Amino acid sequence: MTMTAVHRDNTDILADLDKTYSKAEARMMNPLTLAYIGDVVYSDYIRRYLVAEGMTKVDRLTKRSIDYVRASAQAKAIRLMLPELTEEERAIVRRGRNTKSMPPKHADVMDYRYATGLEALFGYLNLTGSHNREITLMARAIDLTENA
Repeated sequence: MTMTAVHRDNTDILADLDKTYSKAEARMMNPLTLAYIGDVVYSDYIRRYLVAEGMTKVDRLTKRSIDYVRASAQAKAIRLMLPELTEEERAIVRRGRNTKSMPPKHADVMDYRYATGLEALFGYLNLTGSHNREITLMARAIDLTENA
């Protein structure tokens, strides 16, 4: 398969990179698309958090980040956060959780589904520009991962 080169104006690319979707547009997206974005958002926040905590060795950062981003940790966090979410947020989590996808062999199926729900929520918040809510829930998820 070959890709046809299409010249795009740099302004168009910049607009795509900074695009914010309405809540209605984001709700219409495939939950796995939301989870695809949310996976990166969640990982990025964890990496930033660990660096801010003073970790500097990349091998240690990688190993430590796994404690936060593995399916079981994400599932634990979202299960504990569910009562704190709005109905709209719970609906996004539910859609992500109920989407049929193939979990990795090493992951518990229910943990993987809940983790997908959490990632869908973070994708939704990110794509809709809900930054304050995004970081509030991220801080809560980190606290729950570390202390619950």
